[in-house]
Amino acid sequence: MTLNRRNLITKGAALTFVASSASLIGAMPALAEHTPATRGGAPAPSSDGKIYDVKKLMVPDGPADHFLGNKDAKVTIIEYASSTCSFCASFHVNTYPQLKETYIDSGKISFVLRPFVLNVLDAAVFLLAYKAGESGSEHYYNVLDAYLKTQSNWAQAENPRQALLDIAKQLGFNEESFDAALTNQELFEGIERLREQASRKFGMRGTPSFYINGKLLSGNRSFEDMANEIDPLLS
Repeated sequence: MTLNRRNLITKGAALTFVASSASLIGAMPALAEHTPATRGGAPAPSSDGKIYDVKKLMVPDGPADHFLGNKDAKVTIIEYASSTCSFCASFHVNTYPQLKETYIDSGKISFVLRPFVLNVLDAAVFLLAYKAGESGSEHYYNVLDAYLKTQSNWAQAENPRQALLDIAKQLGFNEESFDAALTNQELFEGIERLREQASRKFGMRGTPSFYINGKLLSGNRSFEDMANEIDPLLS
């Protein structure tokens, strides 16, 4: 999914969102229009292969990262994703499980997923994920995994707020904690700063994008693509 200014949350909408999430989410269209830069399910690789300073990448201008795997591993992957991006969902359904089994769970790499929000529904999912993550990183990823796997259901729903809430209840939220998560203004603003940092400082132009020891790869990647980048760094 490419960065499209029409899809971004405006400051006015953000203030309305944090003040009255229920009414705003209920009024949102089911899914904002996303226009990939190229056909075939991948953003245009205008910055692919460029190397960014890992030390700078490791300092998010927003909420703290949730790491999986071995934080001291030789290889670190930082992914930026949008919860309403179909390419991101495809990666997490088709590629991520094998990546996790082969490299993350074995401690060969460190992995972190950061939000790159493009609309209010994106923000809602990540606000819920960060809230859950207060109890441990695995809960952050459990929330993201649940919403990415069911993206076509809630993102296309006539009442997206209710659809988001129904999934949240399966993850341990009730309506009160759900609304509390969605009205966390400080966190919301931090998530917005992550997007701005990624686009201005790290060459982000579309989702998903991956920084493998600082090297940028954009688009929905296969397991083989990821392994070809990771394996030489482990030797």
